[in-house]
Amino acid sequence: MRFGQLIGFLALVISIYILWQIRTILLVVFAAVVLATVLNQLVQFFQRARIKRGFAVALTVICVLFLLVGFFTLIVPQLVEQSQQLTRLLPLTVEQLRLWNNWLQGVIPEQFVENIRGLGYLTQGLQNWLNQLLNNFFYLVSRSLAVAVGLLLFFVLTIMLLANPSPYRQGFILLFPAFYRRRVNEILDQCANSLTGWIKGTLLTMLIIATLSYVGLLILGVPLPLVNAALAGLLEFIPNVGPTLSVIPPALLALGVAPWKAVAVIALYFGIQQIESLVVVPLIMESQVSLLPAVTLVAVVIFGSFFGFLGVFLAVPLVIVLQIWIKEVLVKDILNPWQGNKQEHSEDDLDVNDSKSNSMFENS
Repeated sequence: MRFGQLIGFLALVISIYILWQIRTILLVVFAAVVLATVLNQLVQFFQRARIKRGFAVALTVICVLFLLVGFFTLIVPQLVEQSQQLTRLLPLTVEQLRLWNNWLQGVIPEQFVENIRGLGYLTQGLQNWLNQLLNNFFYLVSRSLAVAVGLLLFFVLTIMLLANPSPYRQGFILLFPAFYRRRVNEILDQCANSLTGWIKGTLLTMLIIATLSYVGLLILGVPLPLVNAALAGLLEFIPNVGPTLSVIPPALLALGVAPWKAVAVIALYFGIQQIESLVVVPLIMESQVSLLPAVTLVAVVIFGSFFGFLGVFLAVPLVIVLQIWIKEVLVKDILNPWQGNKQEHSEDDLDVNDSKSNSMFENS
């Protein structure tokens, strides 16, 4: 290996190491880019009403702040109160399950006890899982300062990108060769349209799921319907995994009230997911990039293992962007032309062989 190649290899390794060390900041930057891309649609709406961009950005920020203040004023206090009740009720529910298990072991004949002993292991496992969940919750609360700093960075970057996005976009495009910059600009437009359509559809879907869950839990008389409905709507942001996890807390709470209510809660959530899959998603997600369920599930697991909680929430937009770049650059611009050139070369070779064979016949 030459000295120049060695220097280049070391520079590559150092760059990868630095990027890995700042991966959380890069994810925050990516999240800010996604949010700025979505809010830019509202800014452009104000600009079409002949409002200057500076005032349009200010109006957009005011609208977002108004929504956040309304949310924190009307809903967050109830969520906090019900969340505190949830942390008290879940251990009592698990303890009630353990008492039921002991009662069943005393009533059912001894030869059948071994068959239901697994229920005791199940309640013990639920208790351990609940303790871990509460410990992680308090750990997250203890890191509230770091979360606040990250949120502040996120909002400041979003406003800066929203105020004047052109220099950042042009600087990214200049990283590519001159002949390919127009193509990169088209790919960025496609990424912006796909992310905007996805985030709009996802937010509307989360609202619909939360509303249906709240109404259903309220009818069934399950404790803490608001916090469970908010959890269902929030976890809808995580495909495949989120809807499955959202059914666990209300089912446990319902089981503490009456066993049939737990079955009713599972049936309710299953019905809501069917409505989402068959009605909501086809109507709302027309502009979303089509992603295979297995791809999204693997992406959630991979990004979650590498980047933690933030990676889980940003897995889908990351996959959307990666899929567009792979499709447009690797497939359309590299592989497809390469396949066409290969076919042309094979046709040229056939023409050459035909001409050689014809000249051989003429000579003979």
